Amino acid sequence: MRLDHTLLPLRDYHKAKRLLWNPQDLDFSQDQRDWAAMSERERDLLQRAIALFIGGEAAVTHDLAPLLIALKREGGHLEEEMFLTTQLFEEAKHVEFFDAVIVQVLGETPDASQIAGNNYRQLFAELTAALDALLSDPSRQAQARAVASYHMTIEGVLAETGYYGIFKALRTKGLMPSLTQGLEYVQRDEARHVAFGLHVLSRLLSEEPALWSVVEGQLNKLLPLAQGVFMELLSDFLPNIPFDLDLNDIVSYAGKQYMARVGVLERVR
Repeated sequence: MRLDHTLLPLRDYHKAKRLLWNPQDLDFSQDQRDWAAMSERERDLLQRAIALFIGGEAAVTHDLAPLLIALKREGGHLEEEMFLTTQLFEEAKHVEFFDAVIVQVLGETPDASQIAGNNYRQLFAELTAALDALLSDPSRQAQARAVASYHMTIEGVLAETGYYGIFKALRTKGLMPSLTQGLEYVQRDEARHVAFGLHVLSRLLSEEPALWSVVEGQLNKLLPLAQGVFMELLSDFLPNIPFDLDLNDIVSYAGKQYMARVGVLERVR
């Protein structure tokens, strides 16, 4: 067989090679000085946010492999399998990055399991269930549900909104440059992951249009949970959230990310 280098998964596979970055190259000296100058409430919020980030990255690293197995079993999608090998590597690297932030800057930080609210717990339980189901059911329906959960919701809504919030909190004030630089690298990686998810769902919908009800149902089910994660994180800091963050702005941004993903899929449909 010959590879089709025009397919998006293989184009982004090559892009992942070109844009390789190493968390160990980041120098957190200025971040440490900025951290030392922060108020207790600012530190508390940032520690909670990073704890939820690393918990989420660890979860998606754990959960992705069944999709690779499902594509292998179906056959005919080697380019997609090749892309997923880069995604697995990148998800592991993201865990490494957030761990470095904790060890070198934030110090002792609560585990995500200690601070996660019901929305966070339920959202990642749904993710695990959708991906684990592929081990016994690699059908198109199960694939569509898994990709809608992983790529469209966890990465396309939850993570993207998290970056937005941290960039507003830190970058606009010139704080913690290596944390924000690393997050920019993470976001760049995950832009490829989201594009891959849109590619897979587009292919599945073209092959079986009736899958739209599965995709739409899963997205609608998970959006309130994703928005609820930010309400859980920020509500303890109301009315004056550190870094001048606005809860309504963050939750609204999550909704906009959702509408952007759905809009692409509706055009495909």
